[in-house]
Amino acid sequence: MTLAQRWIASSWGGPETWDFVEHEVPPPRRSEVTIRVAAAGVNPADAKHVASPRPGAQLPVPIGYEVSGTISAIGPETRIGSGEAKEGDEVVAFRVHGGYATELTVPAEKAFVKPTTLTHPEAANLLLAGTTAAEMLAVTGTAPGETILLHGASGAVGVSVLQQAARRGIHVIGTASIGRFDVVERFGGIPVAYGPGLIDRVRDAAGTTAVSAALDAVGTDEAVDVSLRLVIDRSRIVTIAAASRAKSDGILVIAGSMPDSARFRDAVRGQLVALAQAGELVVPLARTFALEDAPAALALLADGHPGGKLALVPSA
Repeated sequence: MTLAQRWIASSWGGPETWDFVEHEVPPPRRSEVTIRVAAAGVNPADAKHVASPRPGAQLPVPIGYEVSGTISAIGPETRIGSGEAKEGDEVVAFRVHGGYATELTVPAEKAFVKPTTLTHPEAANLLLAGTTAAEMLAVTGTAPGETILLHGASGAVGVSVLQQAARRGIHVIGTASIGRFDVVERFGGIPVAYGPGLIDRVRDAAGTTAVSAALDAVGTDEAVDVSLRLVIDRSRIVTIAAASRAKSDGILVIAGSMPDSARFRDAVRGQLVALAQAGELVVPLARTFALEDAPAALALLADGHPGGKLALVPSA
């Protein structure tokens, strides 16, 4: 056993109630690896999933779902998700439990060789947003040549959607604040401002082309209402943030906690790592925080306008 530090939720509540504690890291068994964390990705789900009691979760809950770092130990006869590996290899790991840590032991299939094109803070933010974006495009059946509407195009999931859509020849009209239009344009989208008159601005941007599908990454009533008016086939409207509207209006909802979503996201990890290695998928990074300052990072994220992804970096 080695000693490490990590963030845990000892009670249900916000990040200000979490504890930064020492814990023993178990040595890896067969099909496990221990990762010395270089950076942990920061995502809304990190706080959302411990804000209140939920089925299947028991306190204390280790915080954090994705990391980038170095293999410090590997179980006997063990391969990682991308193949052969050894101590000292740099990896990313996704759908782990307790990524806000200095070191952790995880199932080896969750680890993939880190793209050399990304820094550790960037790589630590690749897969949660990336697999969510990939699933949104997949479940709505988007195809080359189509025009789609993306709500929240300048956010982390939105930016990944833009990149994945562009390389497949899918045209994206993306909602954003005017101050973030440059981000949408950088990644190949046509920006439109959200707010009153949104449907007319989307129609103007689409011209004579029909909007084939709508992807909602913000969860507002405006986003859902406009999507319903523009896209006739409700099976081609998906949300990740408006589950109640999905139930009442008959549109799709996806989430990493859903079995079908989990299977899809696990299956697509290797493809996204390969895209990043090829330079076809980047992760805009706004800022890093020291690991012990996790509550401050979550506070900035909750403010809604961090300007890119955030990462936690353990002290040397």
